[in-house]
Amino acid sequence: MKTPADCTTMAELRAEIDRLDEDLVALFARRTAFIDRAVEIKTTVGLPARIDSRVEEVAANVRRHAVTHGLPPDLIEKLWRRVIDWSIAREETHLGKDDTE
Repeated sequence: MKTPADCTTMAELRAEIDRLDEDLVALFARRTAFIDRAVEIKTTVGLPARIDSRVEEVAANVRRHAVTHGLPPDLIEKLWRRVIDWSIAREETHLGKDDTE
């Protein structure tokens, strides 16, 4: 893995970005496996797909990580809320949508 400073051409930069994108997709696949396991556990304990307190906890965690890594927390939170919404929608395909929202 090269650092950005190690790249001297656009081709090198693009190759590293492409590699990072592949790594990110693999991490999302791993995260999705945990979401799928959450469905199994939630089914046995009667929890809904969306738990608002957990959504806010995840958003706060991501904001903190963004600051730690020098990224804009508002932008990262907005992006992550899309990830959260997708994850909840995936859970709802198995658990059903909570009608109390």
